[in-house]
Amino acid sequence: MSEAMSDPLADVVSLLQPVPSISKRVTGGGGWRVERTEMGTPFYCAIVSGGCLLTPSGRDPIRLEAGDFVLVPEIFDFVMTGLVPPGPQATPLWQEISPGVIRQGDPEAPTDVIMLVGHCTFASRDRSLLVSLLPDIVHVRGQDRLMQLVQMIDDETRGARVARDMVLGRLLELLLIEALRATADTIVSPGMLRGLADPQLSVALREIHADPGRPHSVAALAKSAAMSRSTFCERFHREIGAAPMEYVTNWRMAVAGEMLMKRTAPIAEIAREVGYGSASAFSVAFARHTGRPPGAFADAQG
Repeated sequence: MSEAMSDPLADVVSLLQPVPSISKRVTGGGGWRVERTEMGTPFYCAIVSGGCLLTPSGRDPIRLEAGDFVLVPEIFDFVMTGLVPPGPQATPLWQEISPGVIRQGDPEAPTDVIMLVGHCTFASRDRSLLVSLLPDIVHVRGQDRLMQLVQMIDDETRGARVARDMVLGRLLELLLIEALRATADTIVSPGMLRGLADPQLSVALREIHADPGRPHSVAALAKSAAMSRSTFCERFHREIGAAPMEYVTNWRMAVAGEMLMKRTAPIAEIAREVGYGSASAFSVAFARHTGRPPGAFADAQG
């Protein structure tokens, strides 16, 4: 692996391959309510003024106010309302008042929120694994850089400039990295970010990402983290949500999948790059992980 692939957060965002989808400006007023189901896509929202409530399925409402940013890497069902929600029987009312500008609720009522809303997709075939390394919900307050990035995405979406798609892709990567690192010290759910916030675990994580082909072991990783083997395993699983060698294998497979997709090297060389002594051993492990052998996986990527 190159030195560029030694930052775990940058690694994961890069391999997710975020692709912009929808960016829109939404205003709401007059007891409005939006409900979405079975989405399964990343969602983000920045509050320009006013406030609203976002309630992902199975969770308490999140109060969003001016200057707030929220990112849900994989949202399926959610409800969004004004700060004073309408009754459950209220009929959703909305209209597109101009391209990419949506009005929720009574168009004659005073506006109680203005927000920038975006959806994207993750093109990686390993997106489920990679998303599992991220927090379920990221909620950031008072970060001007995030608000500026969302504004830039919105502006670029509406323009017809050359290289528009490339610019949007880069802006989206920056947005994800900025959002995730802004909350690395306060993440509640286990995942890679909680591991990176731990001074000792972060050393082991960076070693895994810097060189997945090294013959990693629990003992060696624990030593690099200056911890006993038992303490390291317990803390790694608690903070990151996976056993150390499970994480190593998952990362090796994600890196291998990227190399196969880009056809950067023969399978035997990829096997060595991710720590397997033979192409056959790698093929067995890769097929177990993805459900298809390396050659078939590469062919499916076109």
